Amino acid sequence: MLLKINPDNPEGRKIRQAVEILEEGGVIIYPTDTVYGLGCDIYNSKAVDRICRLRGLDPVKARLSFICKDISQVAEFTQQIDNTTFRLMKKHLPGPFTFVLNSSNQVPKLFKNRKRTVGIRVPENNITQALVEELGRPILTASLKNDDEIVEYFTDPQDIYEDFKKQVELVIDGGIGSNHPSTVVDCTGSEPIVLREGTGILEI
Repeated sequence: MLLKINPDNPEGRKIRQAVEILEEGGVIIYPTDTVYGLGCDIYNSKAVDRICRLRGLDPVKARLSFICKDISQVAEFTQQIDNTTFRLMKKHLPGPFTFVLNSSNQVPKLFKNRKRTVGIRVPENNITQALVEELGRPILTASLKNDDEIVEYFTDPQDIYEDFKKQVELVIDGGIGSNHPSTVVDCTGSEPIVLREGTGILEI
């Protein structure tokens, strides 16, 4: 199903419709403040497995990320965040960043790779924020990559729907997406390290 949602003022009825699919174990494709992403409820292991298969990832080795509504929700799923990291995240979130943090016992076992880390996103996107708010817990996120040699990520929701309509339960049309992913920052060591340069510019 293709569902058009207003990116500036998401319709509550449509957000509820999308969240019901997540609650039932479905996989959706949705916009963020960077690229379109594959998403599911982080507590549904079958849905997480499906996303890993769609992306060709090993669930045990994959460095999966999830979307939170705010930093306070992030704290539920990570080990104690030091003051420096907290200030860094507060300065850059919501925004086009993925912060890699040490995971807590709250993180579902499927997310626990050998390094016991997790990527955290708080996108500056009204649709994404509304989805997480309505669901009441984080959503797994995996960037929707394109096989095209020139364009790395899918940007047009209509094209996404044509390619994935038989593989996911819902594609949300929130307008044309970006072709530049989030900036990934590893905050598990003594100093933050940029693992991938993306849309966000890190200011220390």
